[in-house]
Amino acid sequence: MKDNIRVIISGGGTGGHIFPAISIANAIKEQFPKAEILFVGAEGRMEMQRVPDAGYKIIGLPVAGFDRKRLWKNISVLIKLFKSQRKAKQIIKSFKPDVAVGVGGYASGPTLKMAGTMGVPTLIQEQNSYAGVTNKLLAKKARRICVAYEGMEKFFPKEKIVLTGNPVRQDLLHPNISKEQAVSKFGLDPNKKTILILGGSLGARTINQSVIAHLDSIKESAVQFIWQTGKIYFEQAKEAVQQAGEIPNLFVSDFIKDMATAYTAADLVISRAGAGSISEFCLLHKPVILVPSPNVAEDHQTKNAMALVDKHAAIYVKDVEAVEKLIPTAFNTINNEQQLAELSTNITKLALPDSANIIAREVYKLIKE
Repeated sequence: MKDNIRVIISGGGTGGHIFPAISIANAIKEQFPKAEILFVGAEGRMEMQRVPDAGYKIIGLPVAGFDRKRLWKNISVLIKLFKSQRKAKQIIKSFKPDVAVGVGGYASGPTLKMAGTMGVPTLIQEQNSYAGVTNKLLAKKARRICVAYEGMEKFFPKEKIVLTGNPVRQDLLHPNISKEQAVSKFGLDPNKKTILILGGSLGARTINQSVIAHLDSIKESAVQFIWQTGKIYFEQAKEAVQQAGEIPNLFVSDFIKDMATAYTAADLVISRAGAGSISEFCLLHKPVILVPSPNVAEDHQTKNAMALVDKHAAIYVKDVEAVEKLIPTAFNTINNEQQLAELSTNITKLALPDSANIIAREVYKLIKE
């Protein structure tokens, strides 16, 4: 069996798709150093920068997402989809992959569809507890479906499913820094409880509005905050903090590059309920308050959150209630040692470690078959 295997990895759009894709690529390279890996992403999306930063080649497709609210706008989307399928076919002909892996996001649809049509074995990595329309369609031709939640046979053929968990950024798992050092890096007090507020790489409007609405109570509290606003909302957040006056127990940034340090510093996390983020919280044993985004297909973030909440492994705050309830809930939670300990214990039970390596081995099995 050759070790210079050729793999296409397709998908992206958000960090939640890109980081697992890069983790899978790294695991394949670690197991098969001669492997050639080509990424296929969507033009203009963040993978076009992040993937080359990680040392891999990427080609973009002119694909775009469907507008579910303004259906008349989808004529141009269909044209882009047709062009993307044609370009994906050219890429597959030229690169001659042994296998194609789809991690979700706009580009994985046309890439995996064309790979399956052209006889290339395909593997889907379904991150969420509720399968999206695209992956349900792609599953018909897929040889293997790697999932992060139990009970996924209600969406996919049971014989194709492998429970692997979601790959996470490997640098998060072994931080070479103490909690005290991590807190100090953000200019905060190592003796105080710390809450980390995340809205994904692009930001989350409701979470940011919730913080802005409670800046006075944050300022007066004995708790401190690390707040990643996302690039879109940074100026608005900065202005609100300036108006509130100096808040020494609040660190504000548009994007935190060193997430390992941020997680190490945190006693409690506030976040959206993206599948990749949830996998990180499980592996890092972090108590978390989840505010699922209502603006995602099939409301899958709420379903992700409830998979934890039902096992008493996370706290759930509805998006529509967040401005009023989120920060008071965070104060109540951070000051309840017993609740923090229970959340940490229960979320740890849901962790599925070594996901990227398991998926890399499944890729190799497909090629052998």
